[in-house]
Amino acid sequence: MALDDPDQERADSRERWERAAPGWESGADAFHAGALPVAHWMVDRLDPQPGQTVLELAAGRGDVGFLAAELLHPGGRLICTDGAEAMVEVARRRGEELGVRGVEFRPMELEWIDEKLASVDGILCRFGYMHAVDPEAALREARRVLRPGGRLVLAVWAPAEDNLWLSALAEEAVRAGHIVPPSDGAPGAFALAAPGVVDELLADAGFEDVEVEPIELLFRAPGVDAWWETVREMSSSMRPVLDALSPADHYRLRDAVEARWAPFVAGDGTIALPGRALGVAAGA
Repeated sequence: MALDDPDQERADSRERWERAAPGWESGADAFHAGALPVAHWMVDRLDPQPGQTVLELAAGRGDVGFLAAELLHPGGRLICTDGAEAMVEVARRRGEELGVRGVEFRPMELEWIDEKLASVDGILCRFGYMHAVDPEAALREARRVLRPGGRLVLAVWAPAEDNLWLSALAEEAVRAGHIVPPSDGAPGAFALAAPGVVDELLADAGFEDVEVEPIELLFRAPGVDAWWETVREMSSSMRPVLDALSPADHYRLRDAVEARWAPFVAGDGTIALPGRALGVAAGA
């Protein structure tokens, strides 16, 4: 279903991610540790070579691109981008702390890539395309800037039932009437999760040799409280909802979510929640 006002949705999404950036910088280590297998899968499939130019889209704090950057020396370049300027600054600071070489940081939208035709050798995008208002347009842009023989490697989430670590909060918020369920075709964490959706979008955008592989994940935290804070800090859409709830509504929602997570809590109180991503690679 088409969105009523795509431009407004883009503006709203950008603002949400601008607000979420501090949480991604300070409170998301447990998420990034759990999602690290996705980053390694993506870099392995891209196979960056010295001297190449690699573009990372929706980079967040740069976890995937920084792994690739070390393989681009000598003479290569990583262009680390995100649609939210605050996220770009998070990645810039983290890159400086890690001493990553050969990186250029820029704000850039998925649907409007500020690069010339056939100008990059590879593109990385972890958990970005499902948030695009027009993912097909975004993938066409990626195809435009890739050189012949270049590769796009991306990741999206598998269906919500495979990712209770994230989906439980939104599902319980819908059940309690705090938010409305997303409309068909709306951007969101699971917008591209259904079988065949990404394959079709990539084919329509002109990509070939599409590979899709499930990647099993495990998100660990010292306890339920710690994981609740991780999800709260990271979520661009749910944090403002949580902040607006009355204390009573907040506690009721949290109790409902924690009941969904309870089977994954060990005797010592630690929590280990399974997740699943879809790694996707395609050639230009």
